[in-house]
Amino acid sequence: MKKIFEIKQIGVIKSPYEDIAPYQPVASDENEFVIVLDKEYKEGLQNLKKFEYIYVFYYMHKIKKNVEMVIKPPWAKGKKVGLFSSRSPVRPNPIGISVVKLKKIVENKIYTSGLDVFNNTPVIDIKPYIKDLDEKSNADYGWINELDDNEHFSLHLKGIPHTH
Repeated sequence: MKKIFEIKQIGVIKSPYEDIAPYQPVASDENEFVIVLDKEYKEGLQNLKKFEYIYVFYYMHKIKKNVEMVIKPPWAKGKKVGLFSSRSPVRPNPIGISVVKLKKIVENKIYTSGLDVFNNTPVIDIKPYIKDLDEKSNADYGWINELDDNEHFSLHLKGIPHTH
């Protein structure tokens, strides 16, 4: 029997993106990105400003496509991969995660570097990025190493908008 879990929204992300957003966070994005936490969670921000980066977990509320277990990433030249070996936003549970630079905290507002989300995206959690705990120096590219066009993949990796 499948369990259904309740996840509470703890705030929203204010972003300049309404209909089109980058594929990944763009650290150099000059726009303003603000996580506005519900005031009841403000105390939970204590000491967060001492971290350089944070994880932001959010609900991808604008995803309306059917979930498929085998997909063709648009940048992978027709290669088929399992959904769980991809970064596709179309998932059984549309939960997104981004690592962003924490610029400042004012009251219940967290100002960050670029986020790859639409305006008013629901926030479900925030966690600090801890250097030696979260950094994996031996991480690899998995099946992506098999692709011929690593330059194109690099555009996706860096979140640089482009055409396929």
